Amino acid sequence: MMYVGIDLGTSGVKTVLMNDAGAVVRAVSRPLSVSMPHPLWSEQDPQDWWQATCDCLDELSSEENLSKVKSIGLSGQMHGATLLDDKGNVLRPAILWNDGRSAEECEELSTLVPDSSVRTGNLIMAGFTAPKVLWVKKNEPEVFTKISKVLLPKDFLRYQLSGEFGSDMSDAAGTMWLNTESRTWDEELLSACGLNVDNMPALYEGNSATGNLKDALQTRWGMQNVILAGGAGDNAAGAIGCGIYEPGHAMLSLGTSGVYFAVTDRFTVNTAQAVHSFCHAIPNRWHMMSVMLSAASCLDWYACQSGYKDVGSMIEDVQANTSHLDTQTPVFLPYLTGERTPHNNPSAKAVFFGLSASTKRVHMARAVIEGVSMALADGIDS
Repeated sequence: MMYVGIDLGTSGVKTVLMNDAGAVVRAVSRPLSVSMPHPLWSEQDPQDWWQATCDCLDELSSEENLSKVKSIGLSGQMHGATLLDDKGNVLRPAILWNDGRSAEECEELSTLVPDSSVRTGNLIMAGFTAPKVLWVKKNEPEVFTKISKVLLPKDFLRYQLSGEFGSDMSDAAGTMWLNTESRTWDEELLSACGLNVDNMPALYEGNSATGNLKDALQTRWGMQNVILAGGAGDNAAGAIGCGIYEPGHAMLSLGTSGVYFAVTDRFTVNTAQAVHSFCHAIPNRWHMMSVMLSAASCLDWYACQSGYKDVGSMIEDVQANTSHLDTQTPVFLPYLTGERTPHNNPSAKAVFFGLSASTKRVHMARAVIEGVSMALADGIDS
């Protein structure tokens, strides 16, 4: 047996062919671009996602025999609002996870449903799906009145592949329309956005079957009797890939942002410190997640600004000078793009504190590394 994974990222679509042992036989990817037509806006055309997916699978099928593929799994960028009419046509470009236009709608939803954080396990933020759709209702009413289905990005691919409207619990939990504890759509939160359960896809666990690949596509790619799995949002998918699925399991993810992901066997809330609580991608599991907005990006920023060749050479310099740095290292607050956990302050700024005439570049480099490390520790404590 073999398996195909499709990951819809913000910067590209990647497909992998895996064997029974979990080894990647071949990987194919295609780039995507992001449109930012106005300040704070971030959008993509869902048809570009589909075209890139088809291009990947066309290439994969031309290089490998896919007749033994048993199932397809989906993962990808979360929170994007993909709006379809009653014929399945895309109504407007998808509003992405990093779109910040809906700050006012976040406040409005929090007022309309005062216990929203208890229902969802999260503070309502502009990155989530619900305030985006409320923005469309208020600013593009001619589009809103035509909405038949609201899909998340990877679930638009599911619809194109199988004709089924479905989503998994981990991705659905990032909409702010899911009651995260009961793992069901929340009618009051939907109603606050002018929607109802009929506008939403069916809910599945990540390891559930959600339909079959369309016959025409099976013929196109040389497949047969292929099942589509529920899949997962990006962080939950990454956790499953790392074997993080039992209570007490946790992982640290270091990218532009920094994420601490911890698995629980019960729904737990700490919105007071801007901790996210979502469903995991398997039944009877949830996860808590702290997010710092600038992690590895702080290292890259300082390396570039201070003349290091790259982050690697900066770290080597710090390691080579460890012995005399301890008493001379200043403090760095790593809030280059604001902060999420635990401060929840998008206006927070980065700071160097404790500089003196003897402060050198290597001292500041270590301060950046320590500042990012301590901010991650703040998230873990939260």
